[in-house]
Amino acid sequence: MQCELCGMESSVCRPALVDSVRMMLCPGCMKHGKSVKNVAPVNVQKSILGRIKRPRERDVYVEIDTELVSDWNNLIKKARKKKGLSREKLGFNIGERTITISKIENGDLRPSDEVVGKLEKELGITLVEKVKKVPTISSDSRPAGGLTLGDFLKTENK
Repeated sequence: MQCELCGMESSVCRPALVDSVRMMLCPGCMKHGKSVKNVAPVNVQKSILGRIKRPRERDVYVEIDTELVSDWNNLIKKARKKKGLSREKLGFNIGERTITISKIENGDLRPSDEVVGKLEKELGITLVEKVKKVPTISSDSRPAGGLTLGDFLKTENK
């Protein structure tokens, strides 16, 4: 077992209180704590790890099925001008600041999904497209070192 104070491996670690915290200490570190009698040694790490709730990991990219079209900022700018709207008026109509509209049109700010929806509705344009599935090599046929650029190119040519 490992001493929880100094980290030294010791087969004779005993429970002790150090500043009101129960720890497993080696004989050399017992001077820093107060010995706790009549307590069976427990694997403290196992008991703590058993209580920790770990969130389940999920792949957020699986849920993404749309993306912004390329050249979205120019598409917004052209549609706004075609409708005869100023940046101020467009911003007012969709509830966004003029500076935000300006940054979006210049490509300095990517609009949130909410703003994309408002812009599509106000300007009568489509700013999102379906994501194309890219074929991948299954984990069974993947080389031990992982995918290489050549593996990816072979997949693209199929």
